[in-house]
Amino acid sequence: MSTIAQEFDRFVREWPAFDSTRAIDDLRARDFARLDANAHVYLDYTGAGLWSASQVQRHLDLLLGGVLGNPHSGNPASQRATALVEQARRHVLAFFGASPDEYCVVFTGNASQALKLVGESYPFCPSGSFLLTFDNHNSVNGIREFARSRGAEITYIPAVPPDLRVDSASVERALAAGAGPSPRLFAFPAQSNFSGVQHDLGWIAAAQAHGWDVLLDAAAFVPTNRLDLSRWHPDFVVLSFYKMFGHPTGVGALIARHAALARLQRPWFAGGTITVASVGADRHHLAAGASAFEDGTLNFANLPAVDIGLDFIEQVGLDRIHDRVQALTGWLLARLLSLRHSTGLPLLTVYGPADMRARGGTLALNFQDRSGAFIDHQTIEARAGARNISIRSGCFCNPGAGELAMGISPDEMRACFVRLSDRITYDDFRRCIDGKSTGAVRVSLGLATNFADVHAFLEFARGFLG
Repeated sequence: MSTIAQEFDRFVREWPAFDSTRAIDDLRARDFARLDANAHVYLDYTGAGLWSASQVQRHLDLLLGGVLGNPHSGNPASQRATALVEQARRHVLAFFGASPDEYCVVFTGNASQALKLVGESYPFCPSGSFLLTFDNHNSVNGIREFARSRGAEITYIPAVPPDLRVDSASVERALAAGAGPSPRLFAFPAQSNFSGVQHDLGWIAAAQAHGWDVLLDAAAFVPTNRLDLSRWHPDFVVLSFYKMFGHPTGVGALIARHAALARLQRPWFAGGTITVASVGADRHHLAAGASAFEDGTLNFANLPAVDIGLDFIEQVGLDRIHDRVQALTGWLLARLLSLRHSTGLPLLTVYGPADMRARGGTLALNFQDRSGAFIDHQTIEARAGARNISIRSGCFCNPGAGELAMGISPDEMRACFVRLSDRITYDDFRRCIDGKSTGAVRVSLGLATNFADVHAFLEFARGFLG
């Protein structure tokens, strides 16, 4: 049995690009010392990134060193908060290479709230369309309810197992078939939060050439990959900052092209979104640009932490983070796929690509016993937790990818909705689908992951061999 030091030496030989990321090991010892102090193996970065000690300290110093007030005023405390908010807004645009002449930033509570803003305001109509991939977060799937209520056509493009990629020819056919003058929205994730598949950003220009607006869910992509909006020009981009650098939670963004934002039609107004409103005259006038979409008082105490977090990522180097996560994921994926029971059957089924071509640091998988039967994914999560390993299990709010991965047909799903009551619990659903797994285990890597973390999970997995 080889030692972890011997396995690390082999890993570095297999993935020489890792050498250029060694500075992150020093950073982890300094800024993420709590991981090793608590013997915690954290592998849920697609769920949430981790904040560094220096980020939190810098934010604390800012809060304790000055006075910030509600931005909707002209007093000194308000003006200071406004300046910090606008500084964060400019930094977001610069970080993503987005020209302020083309894009603006709407701060939201998270990516889901940004998606709801688009869904409720997009001018869907009976002659319009909503096109989306099977592989999408539920907060994107939910937009179909706005589209349906206004009579728009809803079309899903399936992903293809086992890699769970979406065929570009199928995308092109769907875009061409739906071309027309009415409002049409195409939505897809830059990276799947289920399988780690990275979809073709070339679809953005292809869709726009057919007259579609494009909504890009970048939440799972941007923590470890560069999204350059000077090269790619989606109409709407959504993300959550805590997935990038942990702190602050409760802050996300809609990055929107000015022309696309102007086409949205808000169904209501709120404090901060109008220039003037009247009760007596029963009229209101929405503010211009981002202000019309930032309901009420912004999270002004936390928005400076976005600026601090982006500084932190820039200091570490996003390309360095990317190379590190690619190397560690590639090593772990290959080792997991090689694990076999004494019966010769594989220990694991991995949903998604079996190599690192156009995939990120998210692995969805299921454990099987020596006879090939699935081991309940919740059992795996619980046993990992008992060893202080944080992973995730379930369908990860991505039912389309999950249904395709697990081979659950639309007819099986419809039968369960008919058989069960109006209020279906996850356990009800699991009992309804017999003989198949209804979820998976997700292991995801990020900025502070080191070799010891992935080695610990590999050793954990080996413990199920029989």
